[in-house]
Amino acid sequence: MITILGPTASGKTPLAAALAKRIGGEIISADSRQVYRRMDIGTGKDLADYTVGEGEDATLIPHHLIDICEPGTKYNLFQYQQDFARAYDIVLSHNAVPILCGGTGLYIEAVLGGYQLSPVPQDPELRARLEGKSLPELTQMLVALKAKNGTHMHNTTDVDTAQRAIRAIEIELGQRHSPTLLKPSPSGNTNVGAASLIVGVAIDRELRREKITRRLKARLDEGMVDEVRSLLAEGIAPEDLTYYGLEYKYVTLYVTGQLSYDEMFRQLEIAIHQFAKRQMTWFRGMERRGFRIHWIDATLPMEQKVQEILSLYNKHLDNNCNN
Repeated sequence: MITILGPTASGKTPLAAALAKRIGGEIISADSRQVYRRMDIGTGKDLADYTVGEGEDATLIPHHLIDICEPGTKYNLFQYQQDFARAYDIVLSHNAVPILCGGTGLYIEAVLGGYQLSPVPQDPELRARLEGKSLPELTQMLVALKAKNGTHMHNTTDVDTAQRAIRAIEIELGQRHSPTLLKPSPSGNTNVGAASLIVGVAIDRELRREKITRRLKARLDEGMVDEVRSLLAEGIAPEDLTYYGLEYKYVTLYVTGQLSYDEMFRQLEIAIHQFAKRQMTWFRGMERRGFRIHWIDATLPMEQKVQEILSLYNKHLDNNCNN
């Protein structure tokens, strides 16, 4: 397997698609929000990124784990691990090369590390006790629990709502009572991580910020506000949309009259910049935890990036054959 990771706006998906066309690959998404149907603009689910070439020569690259559940539901790491295993087997059954691509570091590391995660059930009594507490109070509780547990992996990516923080506290408490909650899996696709070449798309901080701002303006022009209005019109509760964070949090606050348009844009822009920084922090942490990431320059021409990955992949295959 080849893994392509990087922060938001680094151009991961078009690169994965170009590579897939060259080697006969299929893409398995590692994005925690693109799993939701009809949440397209806000998640950057541009299916044109999976199309390589133009006109009669255009090829739609097969992709998995996109549009697999309904908005309003709470997809999690445990479900992702199960869905990834099924998608991985499907890709292999097609005699294709699996290409894991995305920016959700938790999902990527759990797959590559072969972690086994037991589902932590909801705790109604705990939720009742925590109801009404502010996000800073919940965050303080979570930090204290993490310090006691000595954990660095939990399903709290982009914890910016009370709902997410309460769920994170549930998981941390579950981990205290079940120390083997997260560990190398004794069965299943345990060789996926060891056999995967990991490529990171490196983008200069200032260029990344410029692309994020430009992309945010484009998404708003493309109808991101109308997308949120449509989801609310379906009957999805505003708090369920804000749970997803970033675009859905701030645009929902705008649509429901809690922020002006300018406040929404400014706060959302800052939040996305902070999110990209957290993504890079996670990937650097993966390197400290023993994952070898080969970084390539995002600004290189597409063909040169593909060639660099192919060269790395051939060496990777040779090393695996010799070991």
